Amino acid sequence: MAIGKRLKKAREGVDRTKLYPLDEAVKMVKERATSKFDETIEVALNLGVDPRHADQMVRGVVMLPNGTGRTLRVGVFARGAKADEAKAAGADVVGAEDLVEQVQGGNINFDRCIATPDMMPLVGRLGKVLGPRGMMPNPKIGTVTMDVAGAVKGAKGGSVEFRVEKAGIVQAGVGKASFTEEKLVENIKALADAVTKAKPTGAKGTYIQRVAVSSSMGPGVKVEPGSIH
Repeated sequence: MAIGKRLKKAREGVDRTKLYPLDEAVKMVKERATSKFDETIEVALNLGVDPRHADQMVRGVVMLPNGTGRTLRVGVFARGAKADEAKAAGADVVGAEDLVEQVQGGNINFDRCIATPDMMPLVGRLGKVLGPRGMMPNPKIGTVTMDVAGAVKGAKGGSVEFRVEKAGIVQAGVGKASFTEEKLVENIKALADAVTKAKPTGAKGTYIQRVAVSSSMGPGVKVEPGSIH
């Protein structure tokens, strides 16, 4: 298989037992992102938490200083003046009952979802649809808010939501292979700082245990955890 051969070639020169300094790891990942499309650069942080316990849940939102390189489609549940604000700020889809019906029918034309607090009883009906996709609005990460314009601009400008998965891993896209190494390093450090600030009260021992950087189609490169701050 062509992909197998390409990945095998990309793995050449990557010592899978070694922890690399962040800037060196980013350089290696960029050099190996050779697909015809602009690959996303991703980071995986293994945390010393068990998210099955409520006091060890990690989630939040971070504004990456250099953006994500990705254009997000933003949907907003709002009425009246707040709906107008959302449209003016650049929201792609704005609505109330009509938008709820669209989503219930499986027509989801957005990647990030924002709602005003008064809309949540209505949006709550969409939990089974939006929840599994990680798109349910939540006041803890600023997606249930009266400042819909700020939330829309943030989503469009490079804010990234993060949430720990069952295995205790936070994964996030931090830019594109076309970004400079410096911009990717800055974005990764911003994400690491935000995850550190979101450390839950129940976390014991070493918090950020393992770090890896990869591109969409490339191999993972292990990173020295101390180099990401």
